[in-house]
Amino acid sequence: MCGIAGFCNFRGDWKKNIGRMCDRMYHRGPDASGVWASDDQRVVLGHRRLSIVDLSPAGAQPMVSRDGRYVIAYNGEIYNHTAIRRKLLAEGRLPAFRGTSDTETLLESIAAYGLPDTLKMAKGMFAIALFDRQEHALFLARDRIGEKPLFYGILKDDINKRENDGSFVFASDLGSIASLDGFTNSVNVDIMGDYMRYGYIPAPYTVYRGIWKLEPGKILKIKSPYNKPEVESYWSMTETAVIGQQNLFRGSEAEAAGELERLLRESIAGQMVADVPVGAFLSAGIDSSTVVALMQAQSAQKVRTFTVGMWEEQYNEAPVAKEIAACLGTEHTEVYITEEDAKSVIPKLAGMFGEPFADSSQIPTYLVSRITREHVTVSLSGDGGDELFCGYNTYYSIDRIWNKVRKIPGFLRMPASAMLGLAAQGKASLATRGRLLGAKSIEDMYLRSEIGEGLNLVRRGVTGNAPGFGAWDAIQARRAGETWMDTYPVGLLEDGQHNLMLMDLLMYHPDDILNKVDRTAMAVSLETRVPMLDKDVVEFAWTLPLSFRQGGGVSKKILRDILYRYVPRELMERPKKGFSIPLHRWLKEKELREWAESLLSPSFLEEQGLFEAKSVKKLWDDYIMKNAWKPQIWYILMFQEWWKHSNIKL
Repeated sequence: MCGIAGFCNFRGDWKKNIGRMCDRMYHRGPDASGVWASDDQRVVLGHRRLSIVDLSPAGAQPMVSRDGRYVIAYNGEIYNHTAIRRKLLAEGRLPAFRGTSDTETLLESIAAYGLPDTLKMAKGMFAIALFDRQEHALFLARDRIGEKPLFYGILKDDINKRENDGSFVFASDLGSIASLDGFTNSVNVDIMGDYMRYGYIPAPYTVYRGIWKLEPGKILKIKSPYNKPEVESYWSMTETAVIGQQNLFRGSEAEAAGELERLLRESIAGQMVADVPVGAFLSAGIDSSTVVALMQAQSAQKVRTFTVGMWEEQYNEAPVAKEIAACLGTEHTEVYITEEDAKSVIPKLAGMFGEPFADSSQIPTYLVSRITREHVTVSLSGDGGDELFCGYNTYYSIDRIWNKVRKIPGFLRMPASAMLGLAAQGKASLATRGRLLGAKSIEDMYLRSEIGEGLNLVRRGVTGNAPGFGAWDAIQARRAGETWMDTYPVGLLEDGQHNLMLMDLLMYHPDDILNKVDRTAMAVSLETRVPMLDKDVVEFAWTLPLSFRQGGGVSKKILRDILYRYVPRELMERPKKGFSIPLHRWLKEKELREWAESLLSPSFLEEQGLFEAKSVKKLWDDYIMKNAWKPQIWYILMFQEWWKHSNIKL
């Protein structure tokens, strides 16, 4: 795991600035740092290294190919790199390798087969910067699912007032870009609606104008004079889902479970390979327990597993996780965190993410990562199970509600929806019912369920200092910055719940879940790996009929079929408490309440100019007195905390 950064046509001191970019992401790679510059210094690549495979200098980056044509700075792991290496040698593509790193394998494969074909062949997680010295072209590429982050864009040129006349920049860390001399890109107010809907900023957008997230499965190419990037796909989750559902698995559920177990074993075996200690997160859930069970089944030694516990019983899954670990025979570490531990994380969050991010499970995820890093350098996780195997209750509930609502004629539903919306007057539950009643499809209903409540209260008049921000709300936000959710084709897949799963895999999973895990783990220099996101596992999962994933009130059926071969069924069939903390109780207590009210003070809000102070006060009063607007309060607080540390302008 590492961090990459660089730029083209930078107008300042390139050595000082690439050094600053790399220093900003020291946590992503504390073991070493490297820089490469073209002869004319127009193209500069930087790298921070967390040594995982081939700890010797032979794995150092940026790395130049044997033929001298390509230079790479790369973040991630290629799990099948030994197979690619054997192929290169067998075909005589090069006489020998200089070291044992997957970086060298990736680089020489690109030299032999080209970047697109290499990426199609590679199984792993990655963000890549590749410079072709012959064609004077820079390429950026991101893994299929979006495990590793990659930001890019054009620095605004304040002198000539031409946004596309600045330097092209990229980095693993948004803060690295913001640290550059001359960075004056303003807040992208068009994404505020999306942020207040979801609590995160969906790709391809970022909080800054002119700076973008490279989307999963994409390659960006920019040639000299480095001012017109072009983006194309080499893999598509949507195409994979469509093809999979058109070619359903024809065997029994037991046969499907057998094939899935084989693929997961293969994925996990590849992801356990490292030259440093490896462990796994273990909760009381199906996903992480399945990963750990298959790890231990293939390991001659006890697998290291890690769980954090909470003293509040209703949030604490540690006792069940401990039972699972004992059943599987792992070497288990269980640490109970205190309220003070969790509270101490909050001031660090803005720096971890580089832009507003408000999934409150970011706090326990950071804490379990910190504890895990004290013992191992790599940790496997069970992320992806909910989205691939229909694990969220929302999928079932939206499907159930839609099947009832669609029976009501549209000429009755639409007026009733509008009337409920007018009658809601800030009442969240009534407003939600009104929106859902007006849905035109199950996809539209899911989208409506994701629209954040209270946006009509948190809006700014058109007389302020941010032209165009004006009176935005949830519906206007859908037009200002369209997301995968907004543009998802109705009825793309035959089954409604499959469509909801795909919608999540296109946006929520990469932009929230994987974002959260990468940033919190890398904040403590821990590499995380996600076996369920292996290319072969994902492609097989999309061939499964819904009945293999969910039915009879049972979610993730096929994963349970596998897991129950290793642990007793009764150990797992308990209500899941979720990976959470009593955040909203803490926010009403003295210490955090003072912190929150300082961020929501009228003077700070007026100085900032994004939120209307009276509306925010109404939200906060309702939160304190009526326990309302819980997500929205945390969204606003995380934005305010980021703003306080960002030192930028509108």
